[in-house]
Formats: sequence, structure tokens, C-alpha cells
Amino acid sequence: MNVWVVVPAYDEERSIGATLRSLAGQSDTGFTLVVVDNGSADGTAAVVREFAARHPGLDVRIVPEPEKGTGAAADTGFRHAIAAGATHLARTDADCLPDPGWVAAVKRAFADGLEMVSGPLRPRTDEFPLKLWERRLLPAVIGAAALFGRFRPGNQDPCYLGPYVMMPGCNIAITADLYERAGGFPRTRIEDVHEDRALVNRVRRLTAAYGLRRDVAVYGSVRRLRAFGLLRTLGWYADHRYRPPVVDIR
Repeated sequence: MNVWVVVPAYDEERSIGATLRSLAGQSDTGFTLVVVDNGSADGTAAVVREFAARHPGLDVRIVPEPEKGTGAAADTGFRHAIAAGATHLARTDADCLPDPGWVAAVKRAFADGLEMVSGPLRPRTDEFPLKLWERRLLPAVIGAAALFGRFRPGNQDPCYLGPYVMMPGCNIAITADLYERAGGFPRTRIEDVHEDRALVNRVRRLTAAYGLRRDVAVYGSVRRLRAFGLLRTLGWYADHRYRPPVVDIR
């Protein structure tokens, strides 16, 4: 199993160091890491290069993608990995912290026969001092978005081979074969299309071998939730019914 982890990054100089340290601290470091620099104007690439120099035991690569967009960057990273021999792919984002057992859990899911897997997205507690209700807010938002997704007309089609499940782009893994057969992430910006939802629905037309695992856990940033507020964040995830003036909260 040749696993590659892809991290799209746009102007994440302040956040990506924690993500890289989280990946270096995985219980299973049998993977190649590729960071896709999505046209960053800050020192994102420099942070990655410095990290790679300090961690020679971890195979870290940087791939440029000037076309702005989470879908475009993730697709570039996945296809670069496949061209280099990857058989299994995983993605997290440059403001997220995968659980220390994340890679190992992903591999177990693949070994059990799943071709695509995701799991819980929990709030980071290291960015800001979070109150108790704030710690529960991100899971509540994700749960509400997942519930909406089950009934969203765009997720209903008799051609789908399995039910809709929400798989956040920052916590998703898929076999290289299925990724190519599904056509990959749409090469779009997050303000245009939720590329993770689009990929899930592409997969649902091909197989029912996908699902959620509780041990495939990632801790995500709450910066967007803090900037938008609860109702606007829900609107953002619900087909961009709320469109903020600034999408890339930094």
C-alpha cells in the first residue's frame, strides 16, 4: 500500500507548521507527504522547506499550483501522487491537525475493503482559548450540514449506489484507482463548489464501498466559524446561501 498524504495550502504560513508537525507525529509514518502551494503570497513554501530539512526521515515534497482553488490544488496533489506511484491517497488541510493515529486508521479502513473513507471533524483547541459551548459548536455545525446533505435534492439520484455521507475535504482518503475512475475533485474554488461533496457524489455512482470510521479523526480550525458566526457558517455549508466578502480567513 503506497500511501500519499496531500495538503493544499494557500497563504498558510502561520498555520501549516502545526499541521506538518501533526503529520510527522503520526504513529504510522509510512507515507509520502506532498504540499500543494496554491499560489501563496506569503512564506508558506519556505515553512514547508524548512520543515522538510529538519525532518529528513519524512518524505516531504512541494508542488506548485497557481490556479486558485481548493479543488484545483487538491486535484493537482492527488494526480501528482498517482503519477509518482501512489496507490492510496489521503487529504487534510493546512489549518488542520490529524489525530496521531489518523494514517494508521486510514490504512485499516482500506485493508477492510473500503475504497473511500472519512471520519469525525473535531474542533482544534490550540488556536484560541475555547469555551465549552464553542468546543461543541463545530461538531454541531458539521452534524447539521450532514443532515441537510441527506435531504439535499442534488444528493438524491436513483443512480447512486449508496447513501449520501458527508466527507469533509480536510479528512478524506480514497484509492488512486477510484479517484481516477470518478474523475477526481472538480478543479474549482471553494466559493464556487464544495469539491468534497462533488467527489463523494461522483464516487456514489461507481461503488458503495465508502464510509465513515470514528478513528479517522481530524481536528479542524474554528477560524471560519468565529469569523462568520453560527448561522452564517450553516448558510455557507448549505450550498453557499451565505457568501462572505472574504472567504479565505487568515
